[in-house]
Amino acid sequence: MSAPLIPREAGRFITENSEDVFVESKGVRSLAEKLFEKIERKEITLKGWKSMHELNPQDSGEDSVNWVFFADTLNFSFWSEHEDKKFIVNYKGKEYSGYWSFCAAMNRALDEGIPLTTASYYANITMDQLKHVLRSDSEFPIPMIEERLEILQQTGKILMEKFGGSFLNCVKTSEKSAVKLMQLIVENFPSYRDEGDFQGKKVAFYKRAQILVGDTWGVLEGKGDGCFYDIDKITMFADYRIPQALVHFGAMRYSEKLLKKLHLGWLFQNGDREEMEIRGCSIWAVELVCECLRELFEKKGEKMSNEINPVLIDHFLWDYARDYREEIKVVPFHRVRCIYY
Repeated sequence: MSAPLIPREAGRFITENSEDVFVESKGVRSLAEKLFEKIERKEITLKGWKSMHELNPQDSGEDSVNWVFFADTLNFSFWSEHEDKKFIVNYKGKEYSGYWSFCAAMNRALDEGIPLTTASYYANITMDQLKHVLRSDSEFPIPMIEERLEILQQTGKILMEKFGGSFLNCVKTSEKSAVKLMQLIVENFPSYRDEGDFQGKKVAFYKRAQILVGDTWGVLEGKGDGCFYDIDKITMFADYRIPQALVHFGAMRYSEKLLKKLHLGWLFQNGDREEMEIRGCSIWAVELVCECLRELFEKKGEKMSNEINPVLIDHFLWDYARDYREEIKVVPFHRVRCIYY
């Protein structure tokens, strides 16, 4: 079978053939201008990955790289059916929900002496052990616990067999290429193969594989083994939060038919046409935002650093969608239960 279109090309193809999701050039430019101001004020930087999120590892050693690998292996489906029925974790005096509740649970387990991010441990983790690690401080458990157990065991075994139990060995194999690292992840770890068929073409989104590359770049601060010369070739991470932010900023628009489904709380299946259009158009919208940013830098007589890229734009939009969720929920996020995001 032929290889799928890589995320950037998949995004362009889906956008060109989309029926219910549209990339809006005026909104793209407006968002790029807002981001340009923030970049100028040093509000969007690689250092923000650590400094803005206290639950992320604060050092750059092998343990931190393995923390990132474990986190992104289970980085999917944290949304709640209802606003008042969330998976909650209290950690060090703070209450966390969504993805951050998962990170808090990870850190809580490590504080308890559980070798959670060690491949030999999670390759053989039991359901009871995983339930203890991911226990909720509300009455609502983390979604998809069975899938998480299966993926952890499978991924841990592969990491031990192929990379000596350390994700840093996989990073070293990439020879400082973000694209090669993405391909290594997808080729070796089945749960990261986020692909589908759109109008007769096989397309790839690789949300979790790409966020793993981006988080590795973040935890290593773009230095040493994480000094990826082609980090700007990684696209945004097509999930359910970023599209919501892109519509809020006017960079994307939904048809009335799709909006109606979203307001009804429609549960899409991974691979549905509308779901793929939302994800593909999000990728392409952010690529166009990057092009606009490049032009804005050129107008100033400067060359845009490859440190300003879809990964950092994704970080900004994701944080915005979390921090201003009351403001942006005029357009609900699309609901999907799957292992890919």
